[in-house]
Amino acid sequence: MKRREFITLPGAAVWSLALRAQQRAKLAASELLGSGAAAAPIAVAALAAIFTAALPVAAQDYPARPITLVVPFPAGGGNDALARVVAEKMSRMLGQQVVVENRGGAGGTIATRAVAKGTPDGYTILLTYTGTLCINPTLYPNAGYDPRKDFAPIGLIGWQPSVLTVHPSLPVRTPSELVAYAKANPGKVNYGFVPGTIGQMTTEMFARSTGIELTRIPYKGNGQAIGDLIGGHVSMMVLSLSTILGNVKTGKLFALAVTTPDRSKLLPDVPTIAESAVPGFSAAIRYGLVAPAGTSAAIVERLSLELRAAVMSEEVRERMLNEGAQPVASTPAEYAAEIDSEERRWSALVKSLNLKME
Repeated sequence: MKRREFITLPGAAVWSLALRAQQRAKLAASELLGSGAAAAPIAVAALAAIFTAALPVAAQDYPARPITLVVPFPAGGGNDALARVVAEKMSRMLGQQVVVENRGGAGGTIATRAVAKGTPDGYTILLTYTGTLCINPTLYPNAGYDPRKDFAPIGLIGWQPSVLTVHPSLPVRTPSELVAYAKANPGKVNYGFVPGTIGQMTTEMFARSTGIELTRIPYKGNGQAIGDLIGGHVSMMVLSLSTILGNVKTGKLFALAVTTPDRSKLLPDVPTIAESAVPGFSAAIRYGLVAPAGTSAAIVERLSLELRAAVMSEEVRERMLNEGAQPVASTPAEYAAEIDSEERRWSALVKSLNLKME
C-alpha cells in the first residue's frame, strides 16, 4: 500500500521531490569531489539523473515544444488581453513559448468544444471564463462538451467585476432610476449582448430581480456591440470593467453600477447594484485555464504550479489590478469545485428564463 501511495504522488509533490533531488545531488557531489573539483558538474548531473529517473516520462520531458493557449474569442477583447499577460509570464517560467491563438464563434463554444476533443498531451490548453464553462453548456443545446467531464482544470487566474453601462443620452444616472424609467417605458430600453456571456446573464438576472422588461439585441462580438453602445444605437450593456473603463473616463459611456458586492478601486464613486438597487446582487467574471480531460496529472500539476506562480507574481498582479481584475491562485481541485458551483448557479438561471441559442 505504501508503494502505491508513492507511485501516485500528486504532481506538486513530484516536482518538489525533483527539486530536492537536484539539491541532494549538488550536496553529494560537493562532499565526494570537493567544491573545486573539475568533475563536480558531471557528478551533479549523474546524481540528479538517478533521483529524477523515477519521475513520469511525460513530466520529465514537458514541455519540449511551444504550448498553444486557445482564447475562444477574437483578438482585442478583455479575455485576449488577460491571456497574453499570463502567457507571457508562463513562457518565461516554463522555458517554452506559450502562444495565444484566438478562435472566436458561437459565444466561445466552437473553440471550447475543439479543445475538449483535442489531444490530451498538454500542448493545447484553453482560457476559460464563466460564460464558456458555466453558461453555454445549458444555453446552447449542442454545445458539445461537459464542463465537468471533458476538461482537466489547471487553475483559476482571477475574477473581474462587470459594469452596468448606459449611453449618456439615456435619462438615468442610478440603477434605481433605470428601473423606474424601464417600468414607465416598457420595451423602450434595449441592451446589447453576446450570447452566452456573463454580460447577458447578469443583465437578465438584474431585469428579473427588478421586474423590468428589456429588448434583447444580440451581437457576434463585443467590438461591434460596444461601438453601437457608444453611438447610441443600444441603450445599455453589462461589460467587464477593463473593457469600458477608458470610455467611461472620457464620458462616452456612463457607468451606473458594478456587479460585485464591493466597489471597484478604479471606479470608487460608482455604487454596486447590491447597495443601490438589489440587495445581495453579485456577479463576477471568473477566468481560468483547463486542459483536455485525460491530460497527464503530472503535466496538469506542472502547469498549475507555473500558473499559480505567474498569477501571484508582482508583474502579473500589478497588471491585473490596474485592469480592475483580482488575481486568484488556486489548485486544480479548487478550480474544479469553482466550476461545479458556478455552473449550478448559472445553468439554473438559464433554465428558469427558458433561454436557448442555436
